[in-house]
Amino acid sequence: MAGSAMAGSAMAGSAMSGESTPPPIAERAPDDFFAIDIRVGTVLDAEPFPEARKPAIKLVIDFGPELGVRRSSAQVTTHYTPEALVGRQVVAVTNIGTRRIAGYPSEVLVLGAMPTSSEVILLAADQRVPNGTKIG
Repeated sequence: MAGSAMAGSAMAGSAMSGESTPPPIAERAPDDFFAIDIRVGTVLDAEPFPEARKPAIKLVIDFGPELGVRRSSAQVTTHYTPEALVGRQVVAVTNIGTRRIAGYPSEVLVLGAMPTSSEVILLAADQRVPNGTKIG
């Protein structure tokens, strides 16, 4: 109770001084994070995906012998061309199930930083690692 009252008065003081307080971020248990399977893979093939609603590229990614080859639709056209992606290692969530995008089965979620809502900067390992290497 005392902790709640302290937090409430601190927030009220902040609001009175004109500072805005960002909304709280929902906390998760460490087990929630470790349930997500994030791996490194190499792009084997990439091609334009004009059927997608938002500009995207179809990717075929090798995640090594344990997971094999998986497909993804990635909205990365602001900074990348299909030709530039072939041979590049990417980081992706591999256990989120398949989602159909304009009929194309997207099996992994390629990860990137989003400085704006329309651009993605791909995440990658600092050095080349074996396909299927876990991130954690």
